[in-house]
Amino acid sequence: MTTILWVILGVIALIIVWLIAIYNGLIKAKNRTEEAWSDIDVQLKRRYDLIPNLVETVKAYAKHESGVFEKVTEARTRAMAAEKSGDPKAIQETENMLAGTLKTLFAVAENYPDLKATGNFLQLQDELSDTENKIQASRRFYNGNVRDFNIMLQTFPNNLVAGFLGFKAREFFGIDETEKETVKVQF
Repeated sequence: MTTILWVILGVIALIIVWLIAIYNGLIKAKNRTEEAWSDIDVQLKRRYDLIPNLVETVKAYAKHESGVFEKVTEARTRAMAAEKSGDPKAIQETENMLAGTLKTLFAVAENYPDLKATGNFLQLQDELSDTENKIQASRRFYNGNVRDFNIMLQTFPNNLVAGFLGFKAREFFGIDETEKETVKVQF
């Protein structure tokens, strides 16, 4: 009788250790995913801080392009509001819209050779370009962590425990369909 009791206690102990290992692995993956999302937030904040300076610099040269400035400012405001909401879908949509308006702003800047030669504009453009590269890297890092987290949630035996403990799959940070279209260059 005592042997059976020890076997039962051993099996229960193994199940408890197994559950703890799965739970800790899921928590670690969840925290890595949240850290990766935080990295995106940091880079987006940097972008939001650079945009007003860039707009003001371009405004000084291209006074009659006010529609472009309004669109950039509106897109920035929407993106910041989405950022505060914490909704990944809304953030993704507004960030894609902001990226499109920034492309328009740089297209306007191309028409002003004096502006392109201004050190302040070039520095801001370089900083924004660097920030965009960091955002891309942060997105890839986030998507890699989301992939790993979702794999952990969906593989056996983790899937038996993950749903019970309330873990939910995360969405990847994608791009808008319009961003996938080929850029048309005309001379």
